Amino acid sequence: MKFITAVLMTTLLSYVGALFLPWWIIAVAGFLVGFVVLQHPFKAFFSGFLAGFLVWGIHAFIIDQGNDHVLATRVAGVFSLNGSFMMIIVTALVGAIVAGLSALSASFLKAKIAAWR
Repeated sequence: MKFITAVLMTTLLSYVGALFLPWWIIAVAGFLVGFVVLQHPFKAFFSGFLAGFLVWGIHAFIIDQGNDHVLATRVAGVFSLNGSFMMIIVTALVGAIVAGLSALSASFLKAKIAAWR
């Protein structure tokens, strides 16, 4: 239950934050949720990873559909990827890694603070 809560909270905070703040707000959202929701470090990483993948993947897909795949196809050509779908996957993986590592960092910090007490 904590895992699903962490994924939903990170997804919601990342999405709402991205409407008004820079792209790196996904790291702040992952860190905050990873610190508040006590989980094993692997579960904290995976919940942040999944939330980041969902938020950035869906957002990239919506943008890609809005401009008829033009931008993602051109950027995919620069990176030698096959089409806009691969560019969406790479974009989602970047968001997933950022959110996952920030949630993992928060989990380790919370464990370290608990050990000091």
